[in-house]
Amino acid sequence: MTPISKDFAPPLKLVAPFFKTGVIFYFIALVSLLGFSATFAYQEMAVAGWVHLFLLGFVMVIIFGAMAQLIPVVLEVGHAIVDLYYVILPLLGLGAITMVAGFWIEPALLPYGGLLVLVSMITFAIEAFATLKKAEIKTLTVKTVAVTNAYLLLGILTGFAIALGLSGVISIDVDTMLKAHVYAVLGGFVLLTIMGLSMTLIPMFSLAHGFDETPIKRGFNLVAVGVGIVFVGALFGIEIIQWLGYAVTLAGIAFYIYQIYIIYKLTVRKEIDVWAKSMIFGFSTLILSLILGVIYLLGASTPWLHASVWFLMLGFIGFLINGHLYKIVPFLVWFERFAPLVGKEKVPMLHEMYPKEKANMMFNYSSIGTVLGGLGLLVQNDFLFKSGASLMTVGAFFLYLSMSEMLGYGES
Repeated sequence: MTPISKDFAPPLKLVAPFFKTGVIFYFIALVSLLGFSATFAYQEMAVAGWVHLFLLGFVMVIIFGAMAQLIPVVLEVGHAIVDLYYVILPLLGLGAITMVAGFWIEPALLPYGGLLVLVSMITFAIEAFATLKKAEIKTLTVKTVAVTNAYLLLGILTGFAIALGLSGVISIDVDTMLKAHVYAVLGGFVLLTIMGLSMTLIPMFSLAHGFDETPIKRGFNLVAVGVGIVFVGALFGIEIIQWLGYAVTLAGIAFYIYQIYIIYKLTVRKEIDVWAKSMIFGFSTLILSLILGVIYLLGASTPWLHASVWFLMLGFIGFLINGHLYKIVPFLVWFERFAPLVGKEKVPMLHEMYPKEKANMMFNYSSIGTVLGGLGLLVQNDFLFKSGASLMTVGAFFLYLSMSEMLGYGES
C-alpha cells in the first residue's frame, strides 16, 4: 500500500469547491438525461454535449480535486504552485458550461469553451509535473500522474481540434479524430487515473496490507500501451492496429480486476458501508461493461455498445467516485477541524461524520437506476431508460445533501 503523509495536505478551502462543484454537475447531468431517448447515435451534438457535461463537469472536476489532495500527501512534498488550483476550477467549470452550450445551442461557442478547458488542463498538468520534479519517492502514483497527464494533453488537443472542426474554423475528419480523443481521455486519463489512485485509496480504506502489486503494475502498463496503440490506429485510420489496442487494453483491465480481488481477500474491514457497497457495485458494472463491450466487438448491434459505455461511465466510474467521497470528505473535514483538538476534548470518529441514511438512499436509488437505465439502452426501451435516469437523479440529490452535510460538519 502506498504510504500517506498528512503533513503536505492543502487546506480544505482549496479542495472543497472541487467536490461541491463536481456533485452539482453530476446532478445536472442526470437531470438532463430525462430529455434523451434510449435510441441515439454518438455523432449527435446533443449526446456529445451530455458526455462532456458528465466527464468535464463531474469526473474531471472531482479527479482534479482528489489529485490536489492526494499528490502531495503521497509524494511527501508540497505543491509546486498550489494557488493555481484556485484558477483551475473556474476555468474548467466555465469551459465545461461553454462547451455544453456549444453542443446544445450554438456550435460557434465550442472553440471558446475548448480553449478554456485546454488552458485549465495545461495549467493542471504543468503544476502536477512541477510537483513531481520535487519528489524523491517513486511509486505507482508518480507514474500515474506522469502517464495520465500526457494522455490528458493528447485528449484535450484532439478535442480542441474537433471543436474547431465542428465550428467550421478548420477542416478535419471529425469521426477519425473523435475515436482518438475519446480513447485518450476516457482510457488514457480517466481509467488510468482511477487505476493508479485506487491502489492508494482502496487498500487504505479497506485496511488491506502486504499484498503483491505485480498484477496492477502489469495492468497499468498494458492499459497505458493499449490506449496508445488505439490512439495511433484511430488517428491514422488503421483498423487492425485499433483491434490490437483493444485486446491489450482488455488484458490490462483484467489484471487490474484481479488485483482488486487480491485486495478484497486480504481486507481487514468487513463492514459493508456505503463505500464498500459502492466498490462492489462499481467493479461488478465494470465486469458487465467489459462483457457487453466484447459482445459488441464480436459483431453485436450498437445497443450493446451503448449499454457497455453506460455501465462503464455511470456504473464503474460514477460509483467509484461517489463511494470514495463518503470516505475522503469526512477525512479532510476531520483533519482540518478536529485533529488539533485530539487529546484536548472528545472528537468524532470518521464513520460518524457522514449521514448514513442519506448515503444509503443515494446508493439504493443510484444502483437500481443504473441497472434500469443500462437495460433500457440495451433493449432500446424509453420507459426503462427514463425510469433509471429518474431514480439516479433522486440518488444524485441525496449525494448533494450528503456532501453539504459532510462539508458543514463541525463548522460552527
